[in-house]
Amino acid sequence: MTVEQVSDEDLVTRFARGDAAAFEALYRRHETRIWRYLLRHVGSRALAEDLMQDVWFAVAREAHRYRPQARFTTWLFTLAHHRMIDSFRAQRPQAGAAALDELPDAGAGPLALALAGDERAALAKTLGQLPPEQREAFLLQAEADLPVEEIAAVMGSSFETTKSRLRYAREKLRGLLQEYA
Repeated sequence: MTVEQVSDEDLVTRFARGDAAAFEALYRRHETRIWRYLLRHVGSRALAEDLMQDVWFAVAREAHRYRPQARFTTWLFTLAHHRMIDSFRAQRPQAGAAALDELPDAGAGPLALALAGDERAALAKTLGQLPPEQREAFLLQAEADLPVEEIAAVMGSSFETTKSRLRYAREKLRGLLQEYA
């Protein structure tokens, strides 16, 4: 069985026993999702990079304590959430989402690139207008692909509260994005 076929939970266990390749596989699987989640929350590449490093150091440091009571992604995004909250408390950065600076498709023409940039900017602006709890729930679903139960666990809220936050976030985003249509 190759490393790519092993579950996240087994990879964490292997890493905790000293298998460095298992950590590398986990990082490759989840680095982009964690990066986008952090960047869209904090609005700064530099801060997102610092938080990204903190998250993966925490994974390395805490791997021996991980118990697969929840999916690895739930644990990972909980670590990211806590690092982000700690950073907000320490630095008090401006609230709001970053411009979504994902790399555009290299084969896209100038018009497509411009439109993609406009869409990223519109989405970043509208995400920044959501209340923090709604933005957090929405990004955990959109970026982490977590189900409502796991989003509730990450945020320390009830299932019903989390469902409501997601519903309100989608409604508000829908209304705000109509301005850009």
